[in-house]
Amino acid sequence: MAYAMKIAANRTGWIGRVVDARFALLQWIGGSESSDVFVTEIPEQPWRKAAIKLVAANESEAEAQLAVWARTAALSHPHLMPLLYSGRCRLDNTTLLYSVTDYSGEVLSQILPERPLTPPEAAEMLGPIADTLWYLHGNGFLHGHLKPSNILVVEERLKLSSDSLQVAGAPAKRAAPLSVYDAPELVSGGVSRTADVWSLGVTLVESLTQSPPVWDRSSGQDPIVPRTLPQPFLDIARECLRTDPARRYTIGNIKARLEPPSSRMERAGLVAPTPAAPERIGAVPRPRRRWPVLVVAALVLIAIVAVLALRYHRAGAGSAAGEKPSIEQPERPEQPERPEQPESDQTTPTARKPSAGTPLTDAPTSVPASVPNSTSAGQSPNGVAVESEVPGQVMPDILPSANASIHGQVNVDIRVNVDSAGNITGTSLDSPGPSKYFAKVAQESAKHWTFKAAKVNGNAVASIWILHYQFTHGATNITPVETYP
Repeated sequence: MAYAMKIAANRTGWIGRVVDARFALLQWIGGSESSDVFVTEIPEQPWRKAAIKLVAANESEAEAQLAVWARTAALSHPHLMPLLYSGRCRLDNTTLLYSVTDYSGEVLSQILPERPLTPPEAAEMLGPIADTLWYLHGNGFLHGHLKPSNILVVEERLKLSSDSLQVAGAPAKRAAPLSVYDAPELVSGGVSRTADVWSLGVTLVESLTQSPPVWDRSSGQDPIVPRTLPQPFLDIARECLRTDPARRYTIGNIKARLEPPSSRMERAGLVAPTPAAPERIGAVPRPRRRWPVLVVAALVLIAIVAVLALRYHRAGAGSAAGEKPSIEQPERPEQPERPEQPESDQTTPTARKPSAGTPLTDAPTSVPASVPNSTSAGQSPNGVAVESEVPGQVMPDILPSANASIHGQVNVDIRVNVDSAGNITGTSLDSPGPSKYFAKVAQESAKHWTFKAAKVNGNAVASIWILHYQFTHGATNITPVETYP
């Protein structure tokens, strides 16, 4: 509390001060009893605005928090706010910890007082946040503070805050009193995956109604979810807000409810799309008269007989003229079977295979190398044939509004440096194109590709890949081309 009183007295006085001899405090933008956030700039990129959070911590807590921030900085997900810098500083004889992230121009908690999200907007919010939680849980982290004030927008992309992540299994840091965003089990236990699911359910209800669900913590009953919520959000919210954690939805359940496996297979091109039947919740089937069905069936049967008779007549005429009737379909070449990839809620995402993005292919795809000063693709500069593979390809995650803005074609080239072990050592814009947004999403997706190192005379060599992105209103095409340093 002493820190809160001191901060309240110095929030405006600290503007203009410099933290750790690097980060100037330009403007105060928010805070709580234990922390405050200011606008700052990245020293190496003075045009790039950032947010710096100052946190009070005693010596016993400081090292543990700095260790968590160091692990957080290694995380990478398209919808997770990157932690750029962290450290310790002193202002007015007060020891503080600081963390620096990108600056957010918009926060969900600022939008909701003005209006609720539409169902399409809610889907655009829920899907990426569920993907981000899946990624965090798979990497041993819990969010622990999921609510509208921690869902941010940076350059038209949704981001989940990262400066308060907690390591799974570590003692929970929870300020009293608990709020509706905090799961009932937090009274006696620590933060868990199921607690993050509860917080997501509360956030979903508030996003669609502008108010969190009504809930009496002492009653032991589930919160009241408004029946007016459209599907599938009504079912998702109800199942996320079970007071019994064992009955609560998992992140995998939420993802499957948002997009069934058949839809994911259709989007990946594994099966042909089928029209979806409209969902009827609680509808009672009406008795149907059978005679119209019989009439239709009879007409269909007559049509089939007529078609067969016509084909038989034509086949006979062709034979009489000395022509061989062709009634068999030509054999199709056998296609290699795709390896099955079973889905499971227990799948653990890794930094090499992030959960975000849509794979272009499920199996390793051989890509011919294109080498400068070489007479044919697939050869190294010394003329030795090289086989290269791209086992993991990730599509860029594009906002629908950005996709709708495309007129014609947007081309972006990303340079990816790959070492002799097949690891990405860096990415850069080889040709940024006309749009900073599409250049950024292209580079972000390129970071998550996986490569198999090329071999020359049996020895693995480093290489450079140029990924050619072609964005159009209807599709995104990526052509990988390999060169050598």
